[in-house]
Amino acid sequence: MELYQIVIIFLFIILAIALILKELSAIRKEVGENIWKTAEMNQRQFAESNRTIKEVSERLVKLDETNKQVLDFSTQLEALQDTLKNPKHRGLLGEYYLETLLKNSFSPKHYKIQYSFKDGKTVDAVIFLGEKIIPIDSKFSLETYNQISEEKDSFRIAILEKQFVADLKKRIDEASKYIRPEEGTTDFAFMFIPAEGIYYDLLVNKIGTIKANTRDLLDYAVHERNVHIVSPTTFYVTLQSLLQGMRAYQVQEQTKEIIQNVSVLSKHIKAYEEYMNRLGNQLATGVRTYNAAAKELNKIDKDVLKLTGESEGIDAYKIEEDVKNID
Repeated sequence: MELYQIVIIFLFIILAIALILKELSAIRKEVGENIWKTAEMNQRQFAESNRTIKEVSERLVKLDETNKQVLDFSTQLEALQDTLKNPKHRGLLGEYYLETLLKNSFSPKHYKIQYSFKDGKTVDAVIFLGEKIIPIDSKFSLETYNQISEEKDSFRIAILEKQFVADLKKRIDEASKYIRPEEGTTDFAFMFIPAEGIYYDLLVNKIGTIKANTRDLLDYAVHERNVHIVSPTTFYVTLQSLLQGMRAYQVQEQTKEIIQNVSVLSKHIKAYEEYMNRLGNQLATGVRTYNAAAKELNKIDKDVLKLTGESEGIDAYKIEEDVKNID
């Protein structure tokens, strides 16, 4: 092999090695960049994972607190349900609800809780409207109503509905006993049902369409017993109307009082005028009498002058002028 061929081969080998080294350098650089990018990406993902884990942990803590609150609420709800199972406790709850509505609408002097009549019977509350007393009886028929809601058998539901209507009709009759005009009540009473569901069923559900004495139950209450059934919502609206009526009544009473006071003042002015007229007449009579006496005194002075030749110096004219000034 000739020398120049060896040189060419050597140069070719060197060039190949250089190209290989260059390629390896590029590969190393690219690998390094990829490794750095991967590390950076991993770092960001790690930070994001930490943030996500932290948020999840915080949410789990909040969820745990919420679960505790739900459990507490569930416990309280169970306690409330146990309370509502007792008719006496349920009645107290209805009375408390009624008292709260009255307290938020009227001043204490315009209503009374547990108002007693002459025979000792007590109504849950009354409203004082002018000289009238509006009786309010709070009723809470819940057992049969809940049984109707939970019952699946249609035959059993029909029996329970009739029982519910009979119970409610009995409550209406009880509320009507507090209508006592001879003791100052209005000719109507309110029956407060503190459960919107029961009241709503009376209005639109099939329970409200079952007849009592051939009439609808609400019609029976209003037209036969003069009892108006109200729920918390409708009673609040009714109370606002009564409040407006009470204010109008107060304005009317104040107007009557003003008219009475004006009438009394007019009488006093008239009496004063009469006394002043009498006094004026008496003063006029006194002035005339005084003037007549002054003239007679002047005559006496003249008589004295005739008898003695000397005047006593009585100036009758001056007296008359003084009297005129008084007049």
